[in-house]
Amino acid sequence: MLFPLILVSPARPENIGAAARAMKTMGFSQLRIVASDAWQDPAARRVAHGAGEILDNVQTFATLADALADIDFSVATTARSRAKFRYYATPEQVETQLLEKRQWVNSMALVFGREDSGLTNEELELVDLLTGIPMANDYPSLNLGQAVMVYCYQLSKLNQVEASKASAADGQQLQALRQRFHQLLAQLEVSDDEKLSDWIDQRVGLLEQRDSAMLHRLLNDIEKKLTDKSSAKS
Repeated sequence: MLFPLILVSPARPENIGAAARAMKTMGFSQLRIVASDAWQDPAARRVAHGAGEILDNVQTFATLADALADIDFSVATTARSRAKFRYYATPEQVETQLLEKRQWVNSMALVFGREDSGLTNEELELVDLLTGIPMANDYPSLNLGQAVMVYCYQLSKLNQVEASKASAADGQQLQALRQRFHQLLAQLEVSDDEKLSDWIDQRVGLLEQRDSAMLHRLLNDIEKKLTDKSSAKS
């Protein structure tokens, strides 16, 4: 399965090297880097220490949207304060979600933000699920390399369990469901309800395949009923 870790604008080559080393240790091999060439600094390879092949095969992208273009389901790490109304999963909950999702999606990704400022609100809108590491104190916080190690350790089970694909699974159905919900909100003239829209975006990411399929069926019925009422009025 395609499952890259994505670092957005990392500034310190040592952090990139530490991330690569953590990935290698826990069985991950695909690293994508957005808007940064710090991985080419010799310090990155020195800290990587045995994980040079991950740096050799780094894929680079201009934007996070580009890096996620071929990804069906994505998770981004962020501070709880940045989550606004959105659901905020612990690393353990992320593991549960991804173990289920891997049965019916073709690609997943884990996104890490900038060392100093994390991800922008616009970038957070691009992902399906937000997560963060619970800590006893707000400071000191984990640096990028440490955060990558925590998640690689927590999610290493994904590399040990063989995924059994569900029949006729469509990895794009969550994205399609999200789009249909927003179209419905617009039709009901409540699309300006930011809290409702944000709640839908995050909750859709938590759905299992059967739930997603059932909601598509429900939306079919709702859309048909609304179309019939509109036709009757005209």
